[in-house]
Amino acid sequence: MKFNKVCMIGLGYIGLPTAAVLASRKVRVVGVDINQKAVDIINRGEIHIVEPELDILVQATVKEGYLRATTAPEKADAFIMAVPTPFKGDDYEPNLDYIESATRSLAPMLEKGNLVILESTSPVGATEKMAKWLAEERPDLTFPQQIGEDSDIRIAHCPERVLPGHVIRELVENDRIIGGMTSKCTEVATELYKLFVDGECIATNSRTAEMSKLTENASRDVSIAFANELSILCDKMGIDVWELISLANRHPRVNILQPACGVGGHCIAVDPWFIVNAFPNDAHLMKTAREINDGKPLFVISKVKEALKDIENPKIACLGLAFKPNIDDLRESPALEITKMLSDNANFNILAVEPNVKELPNVLSNRKNVEFSSLVNALEKADVVVILVKHKEFVELEKEKIILKKVIDTTGIVK
Repeated sequence: MKFNKVCMIGLGYIGLPTAAVLASRKVRVVGVDINQKAVDIINRGEIHIVEPELDILVQATVKEGYLRATTAPEKADAFIMAVPTPFKGDDYEPNLDYIESATRSLAPMLEKGNLVILESTSPVGATEKMAKWLAEERPDLTFPQQIGEDSDIRIAHCPERVLPGHVIRELVENDRIIGGMTSKCTEVATELYKLFVDGECIATNSRTAEMSKLTENASRDVSIAFANELSILCDKMGIDVWELISLANRHPRVNILQPACGVGGHCIAVDPWFIVNAFPNDAHLMKTAREINDGKPLFVISKVKEALKDIENPKIACLGLAFKPNIDDLRESPALEITKMLSDNANFNILAVEPNVKELPNVLSNRKNVEFSSLVNALEKADVVVILVKHKEFVELEKEKIILKKVIDTTGIVK
């Protein structure tokens, strides 16, 4: 199958890099996003997110005419969907409204022979629901659920598996799991990914592909929970957890991860709940791991309050708001949540430092006791320094500048 034009639905942290990499292979790509501001920025050859190398790629592909952005889907040979899958409420039920809305919006553009791929991290069965919604909108076409081995429209699930900060490289180098609703769907989807993926394209069915992404992130979550729980125990025993982990990892079959202030991002902090929500009476380990990692910010808050007990109206420097080092992504960030919870106390004056964003996020911007601060200003004024993210700016900091302060270090920078 020839892919002369691809329509990318969603131009966020996954959609825009994927669109740019595909466009760099001389495929015409139209990116679709409901955010008009983001669309305008991309069409100027600029980017609205922080990701190394992405700015160069977008600038080049827009200039060459292979990439452009718009707010509505267009006819294409293939459609790739990368839209959010948040929760509906406090019970962690997956919200597929964005997928359904995007699905129904692209349905009028479909023509016989088109390929539709869901990349959004989804609960098992979401790809089948997408096919059902498309069939409802287009009764004039056949879809995999209606017919055997082949159909007018081919549908597959291919989860993204990239690390923020390394997205461009990993989109090309990483293996991809490609799960078609039929073997023909898998075959056609593999042809598309082979245009830009140097890694192996591994065939499976859509349900297994969906579960593979959830399993990968649940596994990581369990491993991080062990490290986070260990850090709490070590604090109670007066043991340096980073030294302990370094020693334990000298065992040839032990590889303990590093603890942090929690777990964030729209993958590890979210995906395991999709499994737990579906099987609440069976997914015991995954649920416990999620509870440990979600509870770590409260432990950090308790340590900060303990350090502040003799200080009136303290100034607290919160170093880092992103969910991981050296990116601007604030989704599900435990660092941001900790800063927000500290600012709930009107007697605390917060100096928020995040070198990867230009302004305070909305959850903090309307709070009178929160100042968006430079690192130098925060260290000069603060009574207590809380290191929440291992940004390079903090790692490179001369330790002498902070050791005279009260420091709560969740990253192991200061030992």
